[in-house]
Amino acid sequence: MANIKSALKRVEIAERNRLHNKSYKSAVKTLMKKYFAAVNAHAANPSDETQQVVQQSMSNAFSKIDRAVKRGVLHPNTGARKKARLARALKAQQAQQAAS
Repeated sequence: MANIKSALKRVEIAERNRLHNKSYKSAVKTLMKKYFAAVNAHAANPSDETQQVVQQSMSNAFSKIDRAVKRGVLHPNTGARKKARLARALKAQQAQQAAS
């Protein structure tokens, strides 16, 4: 454990930031799961209502990811990768729907 006052303060600040970052990362994961569930629900029962749910959940996830990147919680490339995964899931579902 640190003995110097400034080092002790840095430990406290690092712990505070870790907990704050953890809440952002958890929220991003939760919103991504909700989005993937909405895409699967839309694939099972395509309708305008489920399409709106998919768009809304995508918007929420993109917003939270962008906010996490802006605040330095996520690296910009990580944010871009997560957003690409979300877009790719919808595109794959739409391609499968068009092929049917």
